[in-house]
Amino acid sequence: MISPMTKYDFILLNGEQEGLLEQLQELGLVDITRGSKPVDDQSRRLVAEVDLLDGMIKGIKSADIPEGTAVQPLQFGDSLADAAGDILMKYNETAGALAAAEKQLAALRPWGDYSRETVAKLEAAGVPLHFHRLAAKQFKAEWAGEYALSVIAEEKGNVCFVVAGKDALPGEIAKPSQTLAEAETAAAALRDRKQLLSGHILSLRERLSEIEALRAEALSKLDLYLAGASAAKAAEDHIVTLEGFAPVADEAAITAKLDELGVLYLKEAAKVEENPPISFKNNAFVRLFEPLTDMYGRPAYNGFDPTPFIAVFFLLFFAFCMGDAGYGLLLMLVGLGLRKVEGFKDLSPLVVTLGAGTTLVGFFFHTFFSMNIATWSIFAPIRGIFLPDHLFGLSNFDAAMVLAILIGVVHICLALIVKTVAATRVKGFMHSLGTWGWTLLIVGGVVVGGIALAGVISAAVTKWIVIILGVVSALGIFIFSDLDRNPLVNIGSGLWETYNTVTGLLGDVLSYLRLYALGLAGAKLGEAFNAIGTMILGDGSSVALWIPFILIVVIGHTLNLAMCALGAFVHPLRLNFLEFFKNSGYEAVGRKFNPLSKQ
Repeated sequence: MISPMTKYDFILLNGEQEGLLEQLQELGLVDITRGSKPVDDQSRRLVAEVDLLDGMIKGIKSADIPEGTAVQPLQFGDSLADAAGDILMKYNETAGALAAAEKQLAALRPWGDYSRETVAKLEAAGVPLHFHRLAAKQFKAEWAGEYALSVIAEEKGNVCFVVAGKDALPGEIAKPSQTLAEAETAAAALRDRKQLLSGHILSLRERLSEIEALRAEALSKLDLYLAGASAAKAAEDHIVTLEGFAPVADEAAITAKLDELGVLYLKEAAKVEENPPISFKNNAFVRLFEPLTDMYGRPAYNGFDPTPFIAVFFLLFFAFCMGDAGYGLLLMLVGLGLRKVEGFKDLSPLVVTLGAGTTLVGFFFHTFFSMNIATWSIFAPIRGIFLPDHLFGLSNFDAAMVLAILIGVVHICLALIVKTVAATRVKGFMHSLGTWGWTLLIVGGVVVGGIALAGVISAAVTKWIVIILGVVSALGIFIFSDLDRNPLVNIGSGLWETYNTVTGLLGDVLSYLRLYALGLAGAKLGEAFNAIGTMILGDGSSVALWIPFILIVVIGHTLNLAMCALGAFVHPLRLNFLEFFKNSGYEAVGRKFNPLSKQ
C-alpha cells in the first residue's frame, strides 16, 4: 500500500540550511524536494567526482588479470583515488599499446627478420623492394619468370612476396616500419609493464571497499548539495525555505528532532497536487516484488499500489511458465547460493521464492525434469491432487491451456475491480458510473456464467440475472458515464468504448495462452533431452554409456532451464505491465521516496 505522507516546510535564515540538511541527512527520514541533475559548477564537479569513482570501481573489477599474477604493493600519497586513477589509466594505455603491438607482430611474422641495412643498400643502388600481400587465388605463378620476385610466406590464404625493381604488382603494401626482432622486443617490454600494472590492480582490489566508501561519501555530498540548491530564497535573500516529505509513521521521530534543533517548520498532510514522493508499506513477501513495480514506475499519490497483485500473479505466472518441480528445486538452490555472491545477495530471496512457487506448481502439473511423476507408484495415494488431462469435460483441450485462460479471465476481472474501486475513491460513485457499468457487465457476467455452468442456478434464473446486469450496465456505460456531458455524447462515447473493449478484451484473454505455450515448449524440449539420453544409454548395461547420458541430460536441462527462466521472467512481466495495468487504469506518474541520507 502507499504510505500517507506529511509535507514539511522549513523556514530558515540564509546560511542555516546547510546545518539543517546535514542533520536531516543523519536522520535519513525526510525526502527534501531537489533536482537530480547538476545545476551549477559545484554540483557538476561533484557529479564528475562520483562518475570518476564509478569508473574506477568498474575498471578495477573488470580488469582482465591473468591467473597467477602476483600482488604488487601500491605506494600512494595522500589520495587513494588519485593513485587508483593513475594506475587504471596506465593499465588501459598499456593494454591498448600491447594489443596494437601484438597486431603489428602478427603482421610482421610472415616477413621474417630481414636486414634493414641490405634493403637500404638496394634502394640506394636503384633497386627498390616492393612488399606484397595478395590472395592466393589472385597470385600468378608465372610472375616469378617475369619479375625479380621472391615468395616469402603463405598464410591464411594469402601469399606474401617481394618484388625487386621499379615495377610493382597488385597487392602492394607499405614496407614494414619495424623488423620482427624490434617488434618482439617492444611487445615483450609492454607485457612486462602490463604484468606489473596487473599486480597493482590486484592491490587495488584488496582496497576496493575504501574506494567504494569514497564513492558513497561523494554521493552523499552531491545529494546534500542538490538539496541545498533547491532552497527558495525570499526577503531579499535573507530567508530560505525548503520543502520535504516523510511518511506519517515517522512523524514523531522527525518532529522530535526538529524541535530539538529549534527549527521553524510547518507541517500538513501531503496533497496530490504537490506530487509527494511514493513510499510503499508492504509485508516482507510483497517487498520482494517492489523492484518489478519500479521497473514500470510508481503510482500517483492518489492511485493504488500494484505490488501486491504483481507479487501474487507474477509468481503464479512464472511458476506456470516453468511448470517443472525439478527446475523449481534447482532455482531454490541457485537462490540460496546467491547469498554468498557479492552484488547478488538482494536477489536471493526473490529467486528462492520463485523457485518455491515453481516447485509447487510443477508438482501440481506432475512434472519433474520433464518426467511425468503421476505414473510413479510412490505418488499413487495422492494422484488425485495432480492436474488432470482435461478440465470441465473439455476433452479437445489440454487442461493446462484451459487453466491458463481461466487465470487470465480472473486476472483481468480483478484488474477491472481494482479500477472501479480506485475510480470510486478518487472521483466518487456518481462520477464513476461508466466504470461500474463495465465492471458489472464483465465481472458479473463471468461470475454468473461460472455459477450457471456449475449448475447452481437454473437457466431461467440465469437469463433474468443476465438481463438485469445488461440493463444496469448499459445505463452506466451509455447514459450516465459522465454526468456533466450531454447524454447523446455519452451514447456515442459508449458505442466507441464498446467496440474498443470487446475487441481488446478478446486479445487480452488470448494473451494468457503464452503461459501454456511457454510451459509446453519447456516440457517438450526437456523430454527431447531425456529421450536422446535414454536412446544413448540403452538398457544401462554399459558403464561407458552412462557418461554421455549424464552429459546430455545435465547440459540439456541446464540450457532448457536458462531459456525457460528467461521466458518465465519476460512474459509474466508483460502480462502484468500490459494486460493488468491497462485494464486496471494504472498510471505510473509518481516518484520514488528518496530520503536525504548518508547511504
